[in-house]
Amino acid sequence: GQPIIHPWINTAIERAQKKVEAQHFEVRKNLLKFDNVMNDQRRVIYDQRREIMTAVDVSDTIRDMRHEVIETAVTVAMPPNSYAEQWDMPLLKSEIFRILNIHVPAEDWAKEEGVDDVQVAERIKQEIDTKLEAKEKATSSATMRQLEKAVLLQLLDQAWKEHLLNLEYLRQGIVLRAYGQKDPLNEYRAESFAMFEGMLANLRERVTNALCLIELHAGADVQELPKPKAPQRTVLSRGEDPPLKRGELRRFEAPQFDANNPETWGATSRNAPCPCGSGKKYKYCHGAKAWG
Repeated sequence: GQPIIHPWINTAIERAQKKVEAQHFEVRKNLLKFDNVMNDQRRVIYDQRREIMTAVDVSDTIRDMRHEVIETAVTVAMPPNSYAEQWDMPLLKSEIFRILNIHVPAEDWAKEEGVDDVQVAERIKQEIDTKLEAKEKATSSATMRQLEKAVLLQLLDQAWKEHLLNLEYLRQGIVLRAYGQKDPLNEYRAESFAMFEGMLANLRERVTNALCLIELHAGADVQELPKPKAPQRTVLSRGEDPPLKRGELRRFEAPQFDANNPETWGATSRNAPCPCGSGKKYKYCHGAKAWG
């Protein structure tokens, strides 16, 4: 029980403490660097979401996303600087139907003389734009604008939450890259950027697919919700408890304290003097049964 005091021991403890604090500092610094990579992406998403929230019309953004999805699908099926024999037109036809819900004669277009990927993409854009314009005329422009904004915000939030979860999984396993003589931070920065680009591409496709699949019907009047009725007063007979509301528990009131009635002493503290005047604590007198 006696303290051990020696200059060597004090020096060893100070050296060990500095080493542990230095290790913790490095851990916190690395965590901050990883979080800065995520924060850059977070800033981009929040800026875009703020612009969407304040905008009244996002049709231009939706159209740009739709056209970019079409160009990507055409590029995959018809690579640049490739011959017509190398084009995968059945793949293009199936992808356009899956995303845009329209049938295009892709095989017939490939047989035309002088056709290229730019012309095919423009034809697909024209067809889907015409279809969506007809869908908008069947209802109203205001309804279509509200629908586009709601779908874009909902899918953006969903894609961002999924991306955050994927980044957390990546960060947990990226430290193993150090065994391969690679910097985990650089690897995390490169792969997280690729994942961010993939998330945006997936978002464009999901928004385009959702708006192309939604069917709007004209003439459907919005029914007004019934107004809530005024609460009715319930007349209770004497001695009858009022009805319980949903989620409400019945309250039981304890009888008031009476020095001459031991049945009303239940609220007495266990260490307080017993109300009977014996001088003992309540837990050792009349409260022995209640408090054991």
